[in-house]
Amino acid sequence: MLETIVNFMNSLLWGKLLVYGLVGAGLFFTIRLGFIQLTHFVHGIKVLAISRRPGKHGLSSFQVFCTSMAARVGAGNMAGVAVAIGTAGPGAVFWMWAIAVLGMATAMIESTLAQVYKVKDGDGQYRGGPAYYMEKGLGQRWMGILFSFFLILAFGLVFNAVQANTITGAMTQVFGFEPIYVGIGIVICSAFVIVGGLKKVAKASELIVPVMAIAYITIAFVVVAMNLEKLPDVFMLVINSAFGWQEAAAGGVAYSVAQAMQAGIARGLFSNEAGMGSAANVAASASPNPNHPASQGFVQMMGVFVDTIVICTATAAIILLSGDAAAGSDGIAKTISALTSHVGDWGGAFIAFAILLFCFTSIIANYSYAETNVMFLSGNSKKALPIFRLVVLGMVMFGSLAKISLVWDLADVSMGLMAIVNLVALVLLSGLAIRVINDYRQQVDAGIDPKFDTSKFPELADQLEEKIWPNSTEPVNK
Repeated sequence: MLETIVNFMNSLLWGKLLVYGLVGAGLFFTIRLGFIQLTHFVHGIKVLAISRRPGKHGLSSFQVFCTSMAARVGAGNMAGVAVAIGTAGPGAVFWMWAIAVLGMATAMIESTLAQVYKVKDGDGQYRGGPAYYMEKGLGQRWMGILFSFFLILAFGLVFNAVQANTITGAMTQVFGFEPIYVGIGIVICSAFVIVGGLKKVAKASELIVPVMAIAYITIAFVVVAMNLEKLPDVFMLVINSAFGWQEAAAGGVAYSVAQAMQAGIARGLFSNEAGMGSAANVAASASPNPNHPASQGFVQMMGVFVDTIVICTATAAIILLSGDAAAGSDGIAKTISALTSHVGDWGGAFIAFAILLFCFTSIIANYSYAETNVMFLSGNSKKALPIFRLVVLGMVMFGSLAKISLVWDLADVSMGLMAIVNLVALVLLSGLAIRVINDYRQQVDAGIDPKFDTSKFPELADQLEEKIWPNSTEPVNK
């Protein structure tokens, strides 16, 4: 019965509501921002390049970037891409690209808003995210509570089960480990990090994420170089199957355009999280450089690009260049099999190790998102965190032993409900966000180091926590 309910919800959310909602919102924000993901792409790289400056009350923008990438880069990039190709054909990859390009503008909006409405907790650490801009910007705490509930369900519980499930699958297939022992190991390592809260998660992510991403991308480049002559045919296969212009996979299996769109958008959103409101939770924790909310928007915009256009494409290239496009939807097993066919048996061990790092960092970063929302619900009190941490670790253990298809489907439902609530808030607050971003761009165009002056936005006077952002009559701390 649970599977029947979950399948119905996914059909409703991903077959109708979110396919149109995400694409429509992405197009709306892209047009309103003047195709900022293209016109200011180089500027986004520049902002990311200077993001390591530590903040007095928050994390550095680079730490926040790494933490958000830790959550983004995981099962969705490796197992999720394989599932999408196996269930809907190579055309799903095109729709992953499309939703990523549009999602870059959406990420810009939500992360800028998260910075505008951030607060300080009892330890002086910045906190924020969709729940906070729903309460402060829209005056709708009930909406923030609803979002927090869905995020805690999705990231604190279901998504962490997905990541643990993927680690266990890889370790079992490659090394023959018993799932229960793998699960116990994941629980112990996760507990060691999450008891330290957001700062410990950020430090761990800053160390692990760059290394693991560079190593994985390097392997993908090696595979592409080994199969360079196949690349044009694979690219045309993706494009043709995305629009139903030919049978999409080996063996004459035909997939519909609707299948490809649904799978590509669902897996793309699961991976890059644009519009979901998740990355905005940690985006609010940064002390941005330059000291303006929009600078963190640029950082998160680049995060979407790296996650989907770079890392998901790397996985797709490994799979499609192996000729394994229609071999089923077994998730990480497909990716392992594909890389092994390219480089030999050590490829399986490499994927298992990459999955271990990718998914472990996703677990701890997902927890940090949920922690912020637990604090929102409890009025910034930490009393509930010890119990919540135990529940999270229990879900990690559950995921290590659960049926993979049900876990993925539960992830899609919880993610979809989150995204709907967040998209409504983003559209309602988009006017303010666009004005804030335009204020940043005007200062950049004038050759000024951007600073956020709240006196330019009088409607924020009663909405922001005191001393978070200066106005024109207050000194700016450097």
